[in-house]
Amino acid sequence: MEEQIDIDRVEKIAFVLKTIAHPMRVGIIDLLSRNDKMSVNDITAYLGLEQSLTSHHLANLKMKGILGSKRDGKNINYYLKMKEVPEILKILEDVNVVVF
Repeated sequence: MEEQIDIDRVEKIAFVLKTIAHPMRVGIIDLLSRNDKMSVNDITAYLGLEQSLTSHHLANLKMKGILGSKRDGKNINYYLKMKEVPEILKILEDVNVVVF
């Protein structure tokens, strides 16, 4: 007889995957995995996005616990709070997927 599925575990996994499932969010996570902290302006400049769009993605990632933020004078610096997420991205990057 097979074990019952752990609903809480699979829902948590799905929650993280849904949260990061956007090219700009993947870019933000990748960028913050290589930098301790960055401001909205730095992230915007690096990724070539509009500030409002960058702020939207940052707020979503922060609200869902992937990122954290800390005020530094007039700037708010974002950092990677859920340190395991870049590992997930690396595993997915190594998967040979055909995109249609």
